[in-house]
Amino acid sequence: MKRLWWLVMLLPLWSWASTMTESAWLDNRFRVDPTVKQVSFVVKRDTKSNSVVIVRPDGHKYYAWRHPDHVAWYEEPGIDIISIDNPMPGPWQAIGSVTPKNKVVILSDLALSVDTLPDRIYQSETIKFTARLSQDGKPLTLRDFLDRVKLSVVFYEYVEHPDTLPKEALPVPISQGEFSDDGRQFDEHPGDGVFTVAMQVDLPPGKYRVRISSGNGIFLRTQEQVVLVYPPPLNASFIQGRGQDEQHQVVVTAEEGAIKPGSLAAHITQVSADGTTTISEQAALPDEITLKVWLPNGELPGRYTWSGWLYATDNMTGRELVFRLPESHFAVMAELQLDRNLNYFREQQAEKARLAEYARIEAEREAARSKAVKIIIGLNIVVLIVVIGGIVWWRKRRVKHMLDRAGLEVPES
Repeated sequence: MKRLWWLVMLLPLWSWASTMTESAWLDNRFRVDPTVKQVSFVVKRDTKSNSVVIVRPDGHKYYAWRHPDHVAWYEEPGIDIISIDNPMPGPWQAIGSVTPKNKVVILSDLALSVDTLPDRIYQSETIKFTARLSQDGKPLTLRDFLDRVKLSVVFYEYVEHPDTLPKEALPVPISQGEFSDDGRQFDEHPGDGVFTVAMQVDLPPGKYRVRISSGNGIFLRTQEQVVLVYPPPLNASFIQGRGQDEQHQVVVTAEEGAIKPGSLAAHITQVSADGTTTISEQAALPDEITLKVWLPNGELPGRYTWSGWLYATDNMTGRELVFRLPESHFAVMAELQLDRNLNYFREQQAEKARLAEYARIEAEREAARSKAVKIIIGLNIVVLIVVIGGIVWWRKRRVKHMLDRAGLEVPES
């Protein structure tokens, strides 16, 4: 009987110990082990209720609006997330409208691991950068927690011993992106504890201190790295076609010795004035470090945009490089319309000149024909006069001859 009584007394303790990382025990109580250095409580409550009150083992209470610096509190309708550094060992309690279904989830021994950035990165480069959250060495997959973690990557200009400088002299933070675990863009799987950011290195060349941290205080971890940002090894320039029959060009050139020959490739998106999208892609030949991408010349006048991505392999480290080409604009309305008007004017002028030349030639021909007719008529008149005069002269001579033979005198005319 005594053994059964002791079993009944110890059963709640065993339940408490076995479920302390997953759910609450009786009356929303939970126990923190002495070895825990940091703990996060995920408390689900009624949507319209106020934030819970956290009670330490010694009875001291923490509130959302009043708590010590080593406590971070995130609240929104229906949920509280409280992170505590060096929590007091023993039984804790959450007092409030905690939903019976979800109660309290305890996360302890959380760890943040971050990819190591290359020592040499390039201005305008896009880098897939990941950070991982784990609990007890295993990936953390609690969506209520992961969906609210706001990990960000921030660059600071490098200075020696920043802790010794006054606040006014510290470098200004430059945000380079926010991690996400939603399965979109560069993130591979949602809710797997792997946070990904497509980091745009939109910075001038130089030496920087990189800090990865949580922006809303849910997860109190920060990691730092030091990197060097170099000028971009690639340059892309746009050459607009002069007429509708001439295509546009995006010419990509690389710094000598910076990338591996034949590794250069480009993906260019062009959006025309009517919203039509065309994709143009090109890859370099095995021994080339330059590239020309031909873009179609739109028939409609208006505003055009183009953007894209460049891909290459670093010649020094063999690292794959990705560069985003920001959206650029070019106008064809005024230029092409002016060309059309100018061409139309030139065509009109050429047609007028052609017609004038034709009229001149025809006039010259007509004048020549008229002159020739006049000459022919004149010659014919002269010939006719000569012929008539000859006939008259001949007849007179014949009459005279006949009279001479008859012995008669020719009357004076």
